[in-house]
Order: sequence, then C-alpha cells, then structure tokens
Amino acid sequence: MIKPIKKIGVFTSGGDAPGMNAAIRAVVRSSFYYGVKVSGINRGYEGMMEGDIIDEMDVRSVSHILQKGGTFLKSARSEEFRTKEGRSKAFQNIHELGIDALVAIGGNGTFTGAKLLNEEYGIPVIGVPGTIDNDLHGTDFTIGFDTANNTVIQAVDNIRNTAQSHNRLFLVEVMGRDSGYIAAYTGLASGAVSILIPEKKSSSEDLMAILKKGQETNKSSAIVIVAEGNSWGNATEIAKEIKENHKEFDTKVTILGHIQRGGVPSCFDRNLASRLGVAAVEGLLNNKTNVMTGLVNNKIEYVPLEKAIAFKDTVDDEVIRIAEILSI
Repeated sequence: MIKPIKKIGVFTSGGDAPGMNAAIRAVVRSSFYYGVKVSGINRGYEGMMEGDIIDEMDVRSVSHILQKGGTFLKSARSEEFRTKEGRSKAFQNIHELGIDALVAIGGNGTFTGAKLLNEEYGIPVIGVPGTIDNDLHGTDFTIGFDTANNTVIQAVDNIRNTAQSHNRLFLVEVMGRDSGYIAAYTGLASGAVSILIPEKKSSSEDLMAILKKGQETNKSSAIVIVAEGNSWGNATEIAKEIKENHKEFDTKVTILGHIQRGGVPSCFDRNLASRLGVAAVEGLLNNKTNVMTGLVNNKIEYVPLEKAIAFKDTVDDEVIRIAEILSI
C-alpha cells in the first residue's frame, strides 16, 4: 500500500528567482485546502541538514509574500549535501518532523538533489521549476524568466536614451552562463542590432558587418545584448577587442548582473508559480513522485526529473532569425 501523505516539506534551493514566494504560498495554501500539514525548510538543502525548519506553517504564514521577489524561505548551495553523509543527515531531520513528501523549488541542481533523496530514501518528491534561465526541459517557461526579461527591457530602454544622445555602441551583458534565453528574448524585444548567446558562435567580423550596415543606413545608436557565457567572450572582453581594432565606435559596457534576479514578480510569473505550486501538491496526493511540474501549451504536465535534468532546452533559432530581420 502507498503510504498517505500527511505532511509536505517545501523549500527553495540554488539561485533565487522572482515568483518563488508565490510558489511557496501556493504549496502551503493548497496543502491546507487538502487537509495536509506543511513545513517550510529554510536555506534549501543546507537548512535541511542543519534542521533549520519551520515545523508547521499555516495559511497566514504566507500572507503578503505574493508580490515580493526572492524567497522568504531563503536559498543556499550546499557542497555537503552532495555527499551520502550529508543527505543522510538531511533525511533524518525531515523524518523526525514527520515530513513524508517534498516540494523542491529551483533548477537543475535542486532537482538532482531531490531525485537522490527519492532514490536513496524513497521519499516522494516533486520539483517546481524556478530559474530565470528558462533552460529546463519539460516546461515552456520557468518561474522568474518573465520578470527577469522585464527588468532587462526596462534597463535597455533607459540605456538607449543615452546611446542615441551620444551615437554610442552599448554592449549590455545579461545573465546566461549556459543559456541564451534572456539574451534572445530581450534582444528581440529591445530592438538590439545583435544578440550574442552560448548556443550560437559569433565573431568580430560578424558583428562589424552588422554595425557597418547600420552606419550606412544612418543608425544613430547600436545596442548589442551579450549573454555572459556566449562563445566569443563576455561584454568587457568584446568591448576591449572592438576598442583596439575599431576605434570609430564609441563603445560602452553595461553589466546588469544580479538586478535581473530581483524585483517585483510579474503577473505572468505569479500566475505560473501559483499554478505549478498547486499542481505539485495535487501531484503528490495523486501518488506522483520524482517528477517536475511544467507548463506546456498552457497545460500542466508532469515531467520525470531525470528528463528535466538531462535534456537541456536551447533557444529557438526562430527568435534569433526574427531579431536579425528587424534589426536593420
């Protein structure tokens, strides 16, 4: 017989993303709706190992967090949890509190840890995709991606004002060590002349050809969106090369950094997080485990964690193609 779930533990791990609080809220309130107790685990796997756990939360524990960025349960990365000893310590702590299922909100590393707990101790786990990178397989969008895009767009719109005033070339670096989703979507939405992402090779010759074509058509300024992990180099390295070899361009660099992780979550991210959080609780109560809740074609899907982790989604070439057409 499958043991009925009486208490769910919810936590966030890895990099924070706007909308995580909305997901926590959804897990807590839907658990109470279905008559299940819920515990909040602070600081991810680190807090799980140290017993930093809010034993019993109620519906008012998550009041007024829907509109807040970050995660009120806080997040952390843990090297110790990568060891069997660390995972044993974590499991003992949650077991002693009667937690018999977990909702893990995060990305690739978070889901890897949840999968190991399930395999080693049999505890049911469901992942909720919370990462601004939008690179998890099995969901069209991850929590935080939309808000991060809006933050970048606002910054680029402001940068364009000064770029036009001085006829400058701006290289705007956005997050994306392994994924070009933020760069691609914001590059298209902001009218960037070029988008440099990890998934596509780029070179000085290609960029110069685009910039010179813009000069020929009297383009008053140029903005290039650079994913921090693109194949050519980061924005600072690219700017150095341009300044050395193409002094005709007044080149400036803006690195947006961690402001992309913060801010008030967008309406889309709040709704996405709410739907995925409720789906996680309902999935556990329907005996699903070792899966991630995802949104595909506006419908909830349950994807095996193994697939969500193993298959890396990459930017659709169509987004880059359209951006190139419209950047003339």
